Amino acid sequence: MSSLLYDAQGPRAKRRNVLFTVIFLVALAALLWWVYRTLDERGQLEWVLWEPFFTGTEAWSTYIWPGLQNTLKAAALAMIIAMPLGAVFGIARLSDHAWIRVPAGIVVEFFRAIPVLILMIFGLALFAEYTNVPSDDRPLYAVVTGLVLYNASVLAEIVRAGILSLPKGQSEAAMAIGLRKNQEMRLILLPQAVTAMLPAIVSQLVVIVKDTALGGAVLTFSELLASANTMSGYYGANVIASFTVVSLIFIALNFALTSFASWLERRLRRAKKSTGAVVGVDDLATGNTQTGGG
Repeated sequence: MSSLLYDAQGPRAKRRNVLFTVIFLVALAALLWWVYRTLDERGQLEWVLWEPFFTGTEAWSTYIWPGLQNTLKAAALAMIIAMPLGAVFGIARLSDHAWIRVPAGIVVEFFRAIPVLILMIFGLALFAEYTNVPSDDRPLYAVVTGLVLYNASVLAEIVRAGILSLPKGQSEAAMAIGLRKNQEMRLILLPQAVTAMLPAIVSQLVVIVKDTALGGAVLTFSELLASANTMSGYYGANVIASFTVVSLIFIALNFALTSFASWLERRLRRAKKSTGAVVGVDDLATGNTQTGGG
């Protein structure tokens, strides 16, 4: 049977696909075996290197938990600041007034074009030269500043694209019932755009969590990845074990974030379904019309 996207496979195509699948699985198994043999020959799979993570709490309480706290602190602060800031700049780029739209566009394009690591380094220099922030706190401030400036500009584009993706009839309907521009944005466009923007927003939040590691690599910020370096040196160069554990923690964090976003998206979509309310002539005349979500 054919579809709109592709034609149904014939016997030869099916045999060819089965052959490619078998070859891929064999190559993957060979690669995994080579990795296992290499690690085993170099002693990276010995139990003594993995034991600290399974038989005691020292590695978790001394290295992993403090690093995880700093990672979560920096990511949470960056999210809390970047999301509303990005929304403001995204809406500002849609303004009818050039004196609002043009400066907002310049700011967004400027910070979106600069690598986040450079923003962190500039932030560290800025706090060292022109503020009284203690030296121990400067790496955290610099990491949060870089993450906010970069991700707010990206989120601004996400917000702008989400609003522009809505049907033009939404704006026309808002104008027809006499809503002002800010009411149209606040009551009509933004609530509908949130659901469309949510997957892209969550992807950017995952980027924020991962980019905290840049601060540990360059700015001596003691986040989760930086703690793995110190931990591997303390426990006899168990680099593979330390970074494997840290990688699994990052995967768990980001999976929890995306799972929550998926749940929230489903909930928002259910909440936006029409209530089926009937609008009467008297309601239209008095302006007390009640509408369901749409």
